[in-house]
Amino acid sequence: MPLSAILSLRFFGLFLVLPVLSAYALNLEGATPFLIGVIVGGYALTQAIFQVPFGVMSDKIGRKPTLLIGLIVFLIGSIVCATSTDIYSLMVGRFLQGAGAIGAVIPAMISDLVNEESRGKAMALMGGTIAISFALAMALGPVLASHFGFSSLFWIAGALSILSMIVLFTKVPTPPRIRHIYHSTTTTKDILKDPNLLSMIITNGMQKGLMTVAFVLIPIILTTHEYGFDWEKKDLWQVFMPAMVMGLLAMGPAAVFGEKHNKPREIFLLSIVLFIVAFALMGFATQSWQFVAGVVSFFMAFNMMEPLVQSMISKFAKVHQKGAALGIANGVAYFMTFIGGAAAGIALQYSSRETFAMGLIVVSGLWLLWTFKMTNPHRYSHLYLSLDLVDMEKLNSLEHEHIAEWFINETENIVAVKYRKTLIDEEAIKGKISK
Repeated sequence: MPLSAILSLRFFGLFLVLPVLSAYALNLEGATPFLIGVIVGGYALTQAIFQVPFGVMSDKIGRKPTLLIGLIVFLIGSIVCATSTDIYSLMVGRFLQGAGAIGAVIPAMISDLVNEESRGKAMALMGGTIAISFALAMALGPVLASHFGFSSLFWIAGALSILSMIVLFTKVPTPPRIRHIYHSTTTTKDILKDPNLLSMIITNGMQKGLMTVAFVLIPIILTTHEYGFDWEKKDLWQVFMPAMVMGLLAMGPAAVFGEKHNKPREIFLLSIVLFIVAFALMGFATQSWQFVAGVVSFFMAFNMMEPLVQSMISKFAKVHQKGAALGIANGVAYFMTFIGGAAAGIALQYSSRETFAMGLIVVSGLWLLWTFKMTNPHRYSHLYLSLDLVDMEKLNSLEHEHIAEWFINETENIVAVKYRKTLIDEEAIKGKISK
């Protein structure tokens, strides 16, 4: 869908620089490993800061104008990065790229346009397009940088931002103004008390944090003499290409197994094991093939998770919690993206890769133990009834262990009841709430 295309184009522009950013930035005036780590994850810090302001803005002035503003800010940031000659101007550009924080606006717009029972699939599609953008960017980034120069990657990101604006106003429909009424209100405490939602928030944060860790470490370790590999920057595609292919091959079966067969927990557990294997190999490899195997394991883990994370948050959250749950999860993810880059930079500057790898393995091991507590989501159906046929007194008192929730769509004048079809009959629900 066009919204997923906009998000994937924007992320492609961001991801394109990741395979080579740390290696090329190391040669800029004023560069240190810590500052490079900040630059790799810096866009995520401003993303986290501006998530809520952009969300509020989209409620007040509309989704489309907010998306346009975000894309313009991203374009300006890309231009600043492309013309940077020192580490600090590059940092400013990266912060500006992130300040166009449309990451939460697009899922909100998808929720406006897609009905409840199809929303999980829409979120999975969005995650899948991001994962494909990620994989393609990993392969193309090193090749384009070696042939056209590092700054060309930022010019491409800017051009993709302009293309996204065109898609926004030619292909994306204006969402309807819909106000829902729910039988309870959302609090952050309620979301964090739900063990499954908390697990998904942790998973989203860990996945994105480890991503920036990897993209600080991989180019620098392979191209810096002290680590013993001595690769040329132009040869980095040789590690990212096989990783991209294997990541894409792993993503399809994982998405099918997680979504169609409702086994996301098992996919997340397997992915975390692959993360542990990845950092063990990258931390202790003495030969290039061992390090490449670690990178392949990392990409497989990341791509297996990506199509499922947003979808599972959407499924675990109640209707009135979805926006808040996605906002919290994405805010945590962006914050962890920045922390991952900064931590990797500090580790390179003050520690050894072996020590840092052991730390990552321990943290990932704790994450694995936590994820064992997660359960797979129930399968729900939806009953839609005209509001004119419903007794409001009966509806307000509707309680049943196999009914997850209900809500009223005032624009369409309907009541929607979310229930477990295998455990309660549709006619029984009608009998409980009909006039």
